Amino acid sequence: MAAKRDLARLITGIENGEPAALRTLRAQYALTGHAHVVGVTGAPGSGKSTLIAALTRLARRRGRTVAIISVDPSSPFSGGALLGDRIRMRDLFEDPGVFIRSMANRGAPGGIARATADVVSAIDAAGYELIFVETIGAGQSEVEIARLADTVVVVEAPGMGDDVQAIKAGILEIADILVVNKADREGAERTLSALQAALEISAPLAAGHHGPAAPTSVATATTTAERWQVPVLKTVATEDVGVADLLDAVERHRHFLGDGRARAAQRMEQEVLRRLRDLVWQQVAQHISDARLRALAEACASRQLHPDEAAATLLREVFSPASADSQP
Repeated sequence: MAAKRDLARLITGIENGEPAALRTLRAQYALTGHAHVVGVTGAPGSGKSTLIAALTRLARRRGRTVAIISVDPSSPFSGGALLGDRIRMRDLFEDPGVFIRSMANRGAPGGIARATADVVSAIDAAGYELIFVETIGAGQSEVEIARLADTVVVVEAPGMGDDVQAIKAGILEIADILVVNKADREGAERTLSALQAALEISAPLAAGHHGPAAPTSVATATTTAERWQVPVLKTVATEDVGVADLLDAVERHRHFLGDGRARAAQRMEQEVLRRLRDLVWQQVAQHISDARLRALAEACASRQLHPDEAAATLLREVFSPASADSQP
């Protein structure tokens, strides 16, 4: 397994877009695909960090190597919200079989930094068996974690408002495992019942995520037996209550996925398209001057031009420079 210092240096290079780090990442890509990636999401205050720490300690006792990626909504320089998490995880930092990294999401949608997928690949290539990715817990955009993780754990907690907030946030459908953490608090059973009832309603909508790809005909429709049945578990992470059941559920889901290639291929379609969009934008941005963009923006502000027309104008000018003669 790669030394922590070398891995940390590589990840810093990936985050900064350093060419040498990206070349190393691509050279190591054939070594990836062995780690099981677990995305942990849910509302802020639901105890995700504490739960991940408890899962990590248990996984280590079971002989697994573990990496934790915490996507931090705050500044990468101040440390922000991760400071308290680092104090609580002090013993894990000293464990040679645990690697912990915090990342600023840098405004990326979905609670996931754009570089997170590459960081996961680097950690995977380094030989870690289990990778937890904790998102910032920002609501509907959290579905982005489903494009990265093999197993998605959605964490709820009682006393945090609407018992079915997960449905309204649009993340219930992406959960492979639902957890009611802080289950020793009042209202835990109500939250548990609400999530179980919500699962029964949303189950038909989640077939593509929880089972094989969507069928092309009624004859090949996915049966209930072929689909993953999402469990709803109770935990009290601070007391290690229910943590073993949760880790067991993660393992069962890993075995359910088999080699995971079908699901990985679905995720990679989205990943390739996302990177294509990034590359196209980089190419386009190089040919748009600040002055030209400002002029079009002013035309939109004065209602002389619709934003759609302004965008189309820029596109024509970039890919068909001759059309610039007709600039508005």
